[in-house]
Amino acid sequence: MKKNLNNKIALIAAVLVICVYGIFGVPSGFTGKALTEAMTKRIHLGLDLRGGVHLILQVVVADAVNAETDNMVARVQQDLKTAGLGFSQIYKPDPARPEVIRVEGTAAGKASDVRSALEAKYSNEYDVTGGGTDSSFTLTMKPSIETALEKKTVQQTIEVIRDRVDTLGVTEPVIQEYGLGDNQILVELPGIDDLDRVKSIIQSTARLEIHAVIGGPYKDDQEAAASVGGAVPPDEELVHGSGTVGGGSDSDSVYLVRRVSVVSGTDFRSAEPGTDQNGRRNVRFTLTNEAGDKFYDYTSKNVGQSMAVVMGGQVKEVATIQSAIRDSGEITGSFSPEEVELLSKMLRTGALPASLNYLEDRTVGASLGADSIRQGVMAAIVGVLLVMAFMLVYYKGSGINADLALFLNLVILLGFMGFSSATLTLPGIAGVILTIGMGVDSNVLIFERIREEMRAGKAPSAAVDQGFAHAWTTIFDTHVTTIVSAAILFMFGSGPVKGFATTLTIGLAANLFTAVFVSRVIFDAHLNKMKPGELVSI
Repeated sequence: MKKNLNNKIALIAAVLVICVYGIFGVPSGFTGKALTEAMTKRIHLGLDLRGGVHLILQVVVADAVNAETDNMVARVQQDLKTAGLGFSQIYKPDPARPEVIRVEGTAAGKASDVRSALEAKYSNEYDVTGGGTDSSFTLTMKPSIETALEKKTVQQTIEVIRDRVDTLGVTEPVIQEYGLGDNQILVELPGIDDLDRVKSIIQSTARLEIHAVIGGPYKDDQEAAASVGGAVPPDEELVHGSGTVGGGSDSDSVYLVRRVSVVSGTDFRSAEPGTDQNGRRNVRFTLTNEAGDKFYDYTSKNVGQSMAVVMGGQVKEVATIQSAIRDSGEITGSFSPEEVELLSKMLRTGALPASLNYLEDRTVGASLGADSIRQGVMAAIVGVLLVMAFMLVYYKGSGINADLALFLNLVILLGFMGFSSATLTLPGIAGVILTIGMGVDSNVLIFERIREEMRAGKAPSAAVDQGFAHAWTTIFDTHVTTIVSAAILFMFGSGPVKGFATTLTIGLAANLFTAVFVSRVIFDAHLNKMKPGELVSI
């Protein structure tokens, strides 16, 4: 009995048209060049095919812990003063252990009150010990809190770097945690060949802060330390810099500044480059509401005093407070056009919560990428042609069925990548080639089962029915187990490995459709045209 296949054929045709549109969209023409350009606009090439910049960065998470406990020192000081509980000093005793804070010189009769005040407000984040005969306390950040802060720091760093990279106009950048090391980030920027520019933009996101200046400039650390009796107080620090953005290394000076910043990079809401009334380049900035209140409180009490703009651990500018500033102000100095643009861009997108170390940096040349494309495509074409030739020779007329299903499988795979704007990498091409093998394997299972049924004397239609029915379970099992393996590669692998896993998974899903549904429709269409007693060519 002949089957009505109109609906199934219409479905296959619709899938084919939709996928072709996913690959090419609406091309400007139908020449080879126009089609290639249309396809590359929808299917983006990865770093290894297009060329670009590859970086592996180490996030110095200790900087974030250090900044957090610096702020904690200020909070504890304010809270104890508000509660009327005296102390001689609150500081971090060991630079190598920034998670430890020391409170000394509390009144002997007030030790229990101090402990109660500290535990009531900070016991969720810090372990509070001490309060003995020396009337001192130690606050140690809990390991779980420190770990959470480190993870948050890495995620914030990724977000800030992504904001910076977006200004480069990079298509499909890869910015993610690097699974082969702790607190590491992988950055891949396809189509970018200026490594120095990329490193400048990323590194320029080092923390920007405004600190109160205690003294300076001094010619060296010894002179700066001598100004405070030979030992720098725990709540102050020495910072090097020219004091002017345009200053060179020969104008290096030392400034004594308050350790805790008045405002930091995360307090800036917006920033734009401009010029002042004298024509000097400057950056006009706006602070968040909370930071603006804090900045106003500081500047209104310190008119005529100096404050330092510290960027990346260097004093970039020292300015005198002319009047109270609330939520907006200007940073004016000897800026070059590039410096004023870079500084404003950094303030707009936020500063890094920690500094970065470059573990690996390299540029993949476009010519190498072109060679990879040529060789990868050549491997795919040769593989497809050999497989198609084998299927035609070994399975005769049924080989045409397998070849058509294989062609549609590739169209669906590329169409899905076009619709999802996926990035094709060299391992991704390997995934495409492996998909070809998996697709043919499914046809082999079905065809061999059909052969067995025909040897058993069954009619062609019954042999085809039994062949597909018995092979389906095996095909489904093999595809599911391979997709599970690909999912594990995607979850734990790096960028190129994820590309391989993605194309393999999409190809396997498409193969379930083409090898089982499309091949069956082709067989049924052929059976409808066969004469009684005629055998299937297989």
